[in-house]
Amino acid sequence: MFKTILFPVDRSQEAVEAAEVVVNLVQTYQSKLILLSVVEKATAEELSSSDAMKSPEKVEKLLQDAKDFFSNQGIEAEVIEKEGKPAFVICDVADETKANIIVMGCRGLGLTEEGSHDSVTNRVINLSPCPVLIVP
Repeated sequence: MFKTILFPVDRSQEAVEAAEVVVNLVQTYQSKLILLSVVEKATAEELSSSDAMKSPEKVEKLLQDAKDFFSNQGIEAEVIEKEGKPAFVICDVADETKANIIVMGCRGLGLTEEGSHDSVTNRVINLSPCPVLIVP
């Protein structure tokens, strides 16, 4: 059913919690797992801030940590790092890799009407070429 699972990762606690769901799905369906992290384009001013998702080095470390986590569960994962606007990149990668499902953690804030315009999760739900599983 889910031959290919795309799991976009970031440094949020919600992504960590979603990882357990991903483990269960991959093991249940014997799926191929693709880990994705998106480096957001940053201005020089933003590069000096502590936003980890704007630093290619920190994103690379994040992906390696995620890959190690899944490896410890007996799951091999393909790793993809891209630059751009997260929601659009996630949907593009889902399309390129022919993912059957995207699994994402969510803080829940962007799913309300007032927060939906800036929510990566909401944008992915609306643009995705495949089903999206949101793990609260």
